[in-house]
Amino acid sequence: MPVESGSSATARQVKQKRKAHTISIRRTNSTEQERVTSQRDMLEGQDSKLPPSIRQTLLELFGQIEREFENLYIENIELRREIETLNDRLTAEGQTVDGGDLSKGQLKAKASHSTSQLSQKLKTTYKASTSKRSNSFPGKAIGARNFNMGSWELWGGDSWIVSSFKTTTSRAVCQLVKEYIGHRDGIWDVSVTRLQPVVLGTASADHTAMLWSIETGKCLLKYVGHAGSVNSIKFHPSEQVALTASGDQTAHIWRYIVQLPTPQPVIDTNQMSGEEEVDFSDKDEADGDAELPSESPTIRVPSTTLKSHQGVVIAADWLVGGKQVVTASWDRTANLYDVETSELVHSLTGHDQELTHCCTHPTQRLVVTSSRDTTFRLWDFRDPSIHSVNVFQGHTDTVTSAVFTVGDNVVSGSDDRTVKVWDLKNMRSPIATIRTDSAVNRISVSVSQRIIALPHDNRQVRLFDMSGVRLTRLPRSNRQGHRRMVCCTAWSEDNPTCNLFSCGFDRQAIGWNINIPALLQEK
Repeated sequence: MPVESGSSATARQVKQKRKAHTISIRRTNSTEQERVTSQRDMLEGQDSKLPPSIRQTLLELFGQIEREFENLYIENIELRREIETLNDRLTAEGQTVDGGDLSKGQLKAKASHSTSQLSQKLKTTYKASTSKRSNSFPGKAIGARNFNMGSWELWGGDSWIVSSFKTTTSRAVCQLVKEYIGHRDGIWDVSVTRLQPVVLGTASADHTAMLWSIETGKCLLKYVGHAGSVNSIKFHPSEQVALTASGDQTAHIWRYIVQLPTPQPVIDTNQMSGEEEVDFSDKDEADGDAELPSESPTIRVPSTTLKSHQGVVIAADWLVGGKQVVTASWDRTANLYDVETSELVHSLTGHDQELTHCCTHPTQRLVVTSSRDTTFRLWDFRDPSIHSVNVFQGHTDTVTSAVFTVGDNVVSGSDDRTVKVWDLKNMRSPIATIRTDSAVNRISVSVSQRIIALPHDNRQVRLFDMSGVRLTRLPRSNRQGHRRMVCCTAWSEDNPTCNLFSCGFDRQAIGWNINIPALLQEK
């Protein structure tokens, strides 16, 4: 009678276990699919106050999320099967392979790609909408944030652990001073006036732009002239005039007059216990309905309307001198307008996909435009007879913003989780590359010290110098900081109260005091 060897018996047992495990997984998947289908049918059968089109869009988006995670789960199972097969071959030699780290790495890569794509779809749908009911519904923002954080939790939280020493240091040089609450929806952009009185401006998906007192946090003025999401706001260099871009395919120029209220004592919000720096719960979400600035003066009609685009106007900025403005649109063009006549001077074409941002040089007639085609372009208007353009390819995903510094540099940020610093005199390759763990949104660079402030999808704001050295990240916990995606940052170094501002999808803007000398000394 033949005797079965030890290695053969072990291999047979492993195969039997794998077969039983496979049957168990199939049964679990079948039950889970029936449960999800049943829940979806119940959801579709319920009465809802949402318009059918919005309801259907939400169902489709969440269906995509569900399918992506189902595919990840199946791929993870297949990877584990391959590892078990490898273990079968190595059993006779007494060696095994731990599949935990491998499957986690593969799953992380897949989840990262899927998260980026779906997050972009949610942002796109949200910014393009011109329906007030659609834009004021917070479910899409919640969906984007929950899906992102689900992926972070899937990867594991070890990378988020920071030492108490670093946490204390961060709080010492970076303090939250004021929260600006009043918008009914996410805030896309934040800007500070360049002349007295110095006020803060915010652009929101709730179809409004607001001007705020930096010291008191009070809303001073509300602009309601747009019929769609207000995607950007910029102030004239020498007059009390604002420029806003919107999802209604227009850009508006409007004058404002504000009177600053009497400053109140600043309350230190940084007296905190040593709780964990990151909290993934949705509690303490800023409620825009709690402190709505209903008594603020309102402007309803612009002084000038710029309307030559055939798609969403995603950003706009003033050229040096303030006599011309440039707009960037999802129709893949950027337009240069004369402010006095409202006439279109130039249409800048060449991008292969939608534009995401535009920025002008502070002292020269230069414009840089960013696009979803992974490039940014430099447009030169210094010579009236020649309008040259240079195309720069350094990113592998959407370029979310590219901004000038006071010197001869351009800093670009991308959904590929990198920020690159370029020299205008030699832009063949970046002089510094910053690699992060989350997509980067609209960045800003301080004028004097040239510190780069990076707003992230994962609710963090990080500070780097121009050589790519990380300086710090702004404090964030369940008591302070942003609770959703951070969309934009803006420096105001001359302000004694707050010298850095950020805004996000939690419907609030935040004023920070950054102790720059201490920050650079720790470097």
